Amino acid sequence: MTLPTRHACPWLTTLWALTPGLVAAQAAAPQVLPQTLPEVVVSASRQAQQAFDAPASIQAVGQAEIEAAGPRVNLSESLVRIPGVAALNRQNYAQDLQLSIRGAGARSPFGIRGVRLIVDGIPASMPDGQGQVATVSLPSAERIEVLRGPLALLYGNAAGGVVQVFTADGPARPELRATVDTGSVDLRRLGLQAAGQTGALNYRLDLSDFHTDGLRPHSAAERQQLNARLRWQAGEQTRLTLVANTFRQPSSDDPLGLTRAQMAAQPRQTDPRAAEFQTGKSVRQNQLGLVMDHRLDAASTVSAWVYGGQRTLDNRLAIPLAAQQLPSAAGGVVRLDRDYQGLGLRASRRLPVGDGQVLATVGIDHDTMDEHRQGFLNLQGTTGALKRDENGRARSTGVHAQADWSISEAWSAVAGLRAHRVRFGVDDHYIRPGNPDDSGRVGYSATHPVVGLTRHLNADTNLYVNAGRGFETPTLTEIAYTPAASGPNLALRPARSTHLEAGLKMRLGADQRLDLALFRIHTRDEIVVAASSGGRTLYTNAGRTRRQGLELAHSAQWGPAWRTHVALSTLSARFTDSFASSGGNLVAAGRRVPGALDRLLFTELAWQPRQWPGFSAALELVHQGRMAVDDLNTDRTDPATLLHLRLGWTQRLGAWQLRQTLRIDNLSDRRYVGSVIVNDSNRRFFEPGPGRQWSLGLSAGHSF
Repeated sequence: MTLPTRHACPWLTTLWALTPGLVAAQAAAPQVLPQTLPEVVVSASRQAQQAFDAPASIQAVGQAEIEAAGPRVNLSESLVRIPGVAALNRQNYAQDLQLSIRGAGARSPFGIRGVRLIVDGIPASMPDGQGQVATVSLPSAERIEVLRGPLALLYGNAAGGVVQVFTADGPARPELRATVDTGSVDLRRLGLQAAGQTGALNYRLDLSDFHTDGLRPHSAAERQQLNARLRWQAGEQTRLTLVANTFRQPSSDDPLGLTRAQMAAQPRQTDPRAAEFQTGKSVRQNQLGLVMDHRLDAASTVSAWVYGGQRTLDNRLAIPLAAQQLPSAAGGVVRLDRDYQGLGLRASRRLPVGDGQVLATVGIDHDTMDEHRQGFLNLQGTTGALKRDENGRARSTGVHAQADWSISEAWSAVAGLRAHRVRFGVDDHYIRPGNPDDSGRVGYSATHPVVGLTRHLNADTNLYVNAGRGFETPTLTEIAYTPAASGPNLALRPARSTHLEAGLKMRLGADQRLDLALFRIHTRDEIVVAASSGGRTLYTNAGRTRRQGLELAHSAQWGPAWRTHVALSTLSARFTDSFASSGGNLVAAGRRVPGALDRLLFTELAWQPRQWPGFSAALELVHQGRMAVDDLNTDRTDPATLLHLRLGWTQRLGAWQLRQTLRIDNLSDRRYVGSVIVNDSNRRFFEPGPGRQWSLGLSAGHSF
């Protein structure tokens, strides 16, 4: 359905009129958005430390910012606050976000590539490097950390950056909270949380039900989610954390991308093929993980984890029937059953060295994935004959060591090494005339070192430089087909990269913080699309690429009432070698890497007046630069600048806490492209961004 976006103002008028009553409810209500300095992070050294002291580009988004950023459905709501990260909402719940860090992962037409995802210490990325962020429970999150640069490479395969999500601890007093979010395009999210501390057991359970009609026709979606974390203090030195989550997305329609002509004529339209083939996806996923943290003595700790999960998927694609019926075609309906599991062990010890000390960390991890993938004909939305039947598996084993050396008050250093091996296997059970045996095996291995040095000029200024090497294997999906139409693409090589980074961190007074980073990344054997037709996408290696850019983050508290935050990213991502693209066309050296934004700016001006305790308001500006849509750079998106308004109220009434949040996004109703489908063979590259949107969030919590 088409969104009635122009009716947000009456909500603003009504809520503004209610402000005096809401304020009077609690004269001493807490401020909604506290200062975010200092951030505590764990991604850089795998031990808790202040982000200012971490020798890397790392920022965190806290619980207050996550709650204020929107209905807590998509990571794109809050990750826009972190430089170097492009988390673009496709407005398509059948395809997940378009997430990239410093250009890593920009090529992905669906799902997440090139970025490692970790939730409560449990990997959310598969052993082959692919991942999904839709399963992350944002209402439960206490903070989201993003690690960029060379230190991220120590997390293994496809770690162009690391996104970690941490569930909040339950409060000392048990609490029950209900939330309701509503908004444009019939958006609705209902949530119920129970959290608290009972003896040695800390718990948080979150149940969420989400529905939307979608931005365009045939883009509705619904999902249900349960996230539970139980943390048991087994003794003074031992803590056990059980994480369980269930994700259900019974329906999510896929409106497909739009061509340039369709986008110019009517960006809210849907390609007719979406209705013809009933494109969309249904997903179910269950996961259980256990993490043990044990302190051996005052200087030594050990952590271990084990997890397992199961994911099923049914995906209907828009492929012409004639193409589906080719002997080598895989059909237009994909059914997937996947089992995955893993375990790991990590030990750390602090050792005195000279006038300083070394935090030494060693670890090993092993992750496996087994999947049964079938393809069927898509007969205008109904499932037809079998066209694909195979079992795939991925095995990933890594060993890493890291040393963080505090040499003196003026100097510190970091060094790390990771040895990694990833193995793939495919057993084909669909062997017919014209479709021979596609079975095969392949393995990839790499050793990547990382080194860094930090100069502590004074207590408020740090300078650092880092360098490292990493690699990214193709995923099971990307090795599935070969140009010879028989067997997996065993000749496809992993992309190998060299990362250089220099950064500055400064405290500009008691209430200001500046982070600045410059980086350059050289990659060889970049993985790109070679050809796409009949439901089969072939990948190849493109030679060398270069990514370089600047990232800046500045936060400041200007007196008791005013606060600002700025996050700026620039990125030049280009092919440095020419290569043959899809269709045999020559991609000349110097072309832009598609899907990579050349710049992104987020600014926020927040107001929390003392005379209205519990009230806050903020104006946000987001500027999104250009993206090329394919390797040939035949088209690109136009830059867009958006304005968002946020209002919030919080009241305490005895044991009750009430909260109301109103957002109006894209105040000027700007028409723009929100994301792109890279190298789409039908030239349906463009996914339109939403016009003016409103959302209203209400929550009520009671402490017992």
